[in-house]
Amino acid sequence: YTAAVHVAHVEVDTGTGSVKLLRYLVSHDCGRLINPTIVDGQIHGGVAQGVGGALYEEMTYDEEGQLLTGTLMDYLVPGATELPAIETVHLEFPSPRNPLGIKGIGEGGAISPPAAIANAVEDALAPFGVRVTRAPLGPSTVLGLIADAEARGSSARPASP
Repeated sequence: YTAAVHVAHVEVDTGTGSVKLLRYLVSHDCGRLINPTIVDGQIHGGVAQGVGGALYEEMTYDEEGQLLTGTLMDYLVPGATELPAIETVHLEFPSPRNPLGIKGIGEGGAISPPAAIANAVEDALAPFGVRVTRAPLGPSTVLGLIADAEARGSSARPASP
């Protein structure tokens, strides 16, 4: 099995609810590294997919069950401008389970970003007492989390600089 650690550094605009990825790091062990360029591509593509799940992509329906996000005009996906350079650290601990010492690579990149980004957003909004329990974290969701925390009275809004 493959193993990885993902870390996101974000900026949250509390006025608009916008989340901007400032830095993204992945430390990954896929066993013996045979082709670093392909491994980087797998990781970076997976992270881009995971960022979509964390911040943009959501299937929404109206009260009658009609799909509201049926086109790419409504169902948002991240583009190159929404992704920072992805910093990757390769660790090589060969697997004892096969003669090449290799492990998996493609699935790990997409699974971790929603959790890493949600944790970073929660950390950024800690002064508000926000708890993040779902994704995607689009602007309206982030503003709703702030409003809910303020309604609970769990914290005072930080003073503006």
